[in-house]
Amino acid sequence: MAALTQYQNVLVAIDGSKVTAKVLEAGVQAALANHAHLDILTITQVDQLTDGYSNAVVSDDDTYDAVKATRGRMDDLKQKAVAAGQSDVSIHIRFGNPKRVIAREFPKDHNTDLIVIGASGVSGVDRFMVGSVTSYVNRTAHCDVLVVRTGDNN
Repeated sequence: MAALTQYQNVLVAIDGSKVTAKVLEAGVQAALANHAHLDILTITQVDQLTDGYSNAVVSDDDTYDAVKATRGRMDDLKQKAVAAGQSDVSIHIRFGNPKRVIAREFPKDHNTDLIVIGASGVSGVDRFMVGSVTSYVNRTAHCDVLVVRTGDNN
């Protein structure tokens, strides 16, 4: 029987969808079971507003306000992880393409050896339009990926 992998750096990738709570819970449990560091990451996609999806221009103030609001939600998630017993936890907000950031860039920068991600955070139409981040991460990440499902056929 092969030995189980011992994870040292667990990444929880969240998008604020209804699966976020379950993804966080699974990530916290994985980190606790392995005595690992936990990173909670969300990606802000301001480039969608300027790359052909809209003619809108995002001001510096709008970007600051969005990051501030996101930071508040991320602080709440960190507190939930701490309350569950995970004391070694960091939060991160990145800008860019979620597929590349979650699958490659962040894990390379933080020596991630397990990515915990929801099965789907978007509707079928959105998934068709932008592609499935989870599917991409599962196919291309250089580390293990744990896909969390909500149980409601997502």
